Amino acid sequence: MNEYERSEDASGLRFAVVVSRFNQLISEKLLDACSAALIRCGARAEDIDVAWVPGAFEIPLAARALASSNRYDALVTLGSVIRGGTPHFDYVCRGVTDGLREVMQDTLVPIGFGVLTTDDVGQALARAGGEHGNKGEEAARAAVEMARLMARLGKPPGPGT
Repeated sequence: MNEYERSEDASGLRFAVVVSRFNQLISEKLLDACSAALIRCGARAEDIDVAWVPGAFEIPLAARALASSNRYDALVTLGSVIRGGTPHFDYVCRGVTDGLREVMQDTLVPIGFGVLTTDDVGQALARAGGEHGNKGEEAARAAVEMARLMARLGKPPGPGT
């Protein structure tokens, strides 16, 4: 069996990170972990561009513009949507996830998904550096791995791919 090997080597890759300002404390924790993870994987700080948007609902539009620019090997999206007392939560979550899925399918640029969808602030904080780790780091690592995989998918699998 031939297999495409996993790689978390970010050296030589360019990344864009789209971050929601809404629930900014959580977003900053996600961004800090994301940036640190990309750099630990070998990315240079000057190869990471950050675009802040007002809220999670605006993330897909900025992601589409960045992915369509042909300047980036992968994107990472960060933010948090916290359930309130209205159905607004469901509409925003669906808009973000569906929108980002469409961006990936249309552009073939991988997107690490680090947008938290939680019932309360405590759950969000637990996933932004608390007891459940930091989803910003996980999204960064997924973006690196997918960028490397996408670069190899047109070549036969096996050693060195």
